Amino acid sequence: MATPGRPKKQGEPPNPAPTVPDWREGGSRNERARLIREALFNAAGEIVGERGYQDASITLITQRAGVAQGTFYNHFESRQDILDKLLPALGSSMLEHVGHCSRQGETLIEREVLGFRGFFSFLKTHPHFFRILNEAPSFAPKAYQAHLEMVMEGYLRFFHKGRERGEIRGFTEQELEVVAFVLMGARLYLGRYATTGDSQDSEVPDWVIEAYRKLITQGLSGLGQATGA
Repeated sequence: MATPGRPKKQGEPPNPAPTVPDWREGGSRNERARLIREALFNAAGEIVGERGYQDASITLITQRAGVAQGTFYNHFESRQDILDKLLPALGSSMLEHVGHCSRQGETLIEREVLGFRGFFSFLKTHPHFFRILNEAPSFAPKAYQAHLEMVMEGYLRFFHKGRERGEIRGFTEQELEVVAFVLMGARLYLGRYATTGDSQDSEVPDWVIEAYRKLITQGLSGLGQATGA
């Protein structure tokens, strides 16, 4: 999952797939333990992405991480334990990256569009994200629920700030939850444009971004109702 990154420019969002140092290069005992845990997480994500949760055995995970099977139990209680922690950890990284990408927007619409682009760039460096997410309801339901709640809470905070600034009108609290699920679903299915290109360096088509911008502009700002659209 993690790949080496180029030098970061000032103001650039954090690399969504930072380099994970080799645990063998850790200095202190605590540092070495931290790196081993990261290596196990990284390996689990790759294995689940490639083979699915069902075939993600401790043997395959430890072999990919380059550690002994006994070492695994110093960091996780069981196979299910690491699988339950995988999606929330990956989801947290995704939200951090998307949030950083959106901060330069001056309006709610601008921030949401920038965050949408940020989600696509996250997928470029985490091509296994969708399989990890889509299989989680069956193989890691607690992780899936935790992920949904985390993303929903982030969206609701975002909407509440927009409503305080008068950028969102005409929606009740319950209706904002529906809007959040709609936008979450849009990212889920539109993510295909970021994962089916010829190269990981390919950009999301501008018409996809423009269609998304039109949808959220008319749906959240009320312009559609004002113009009779």
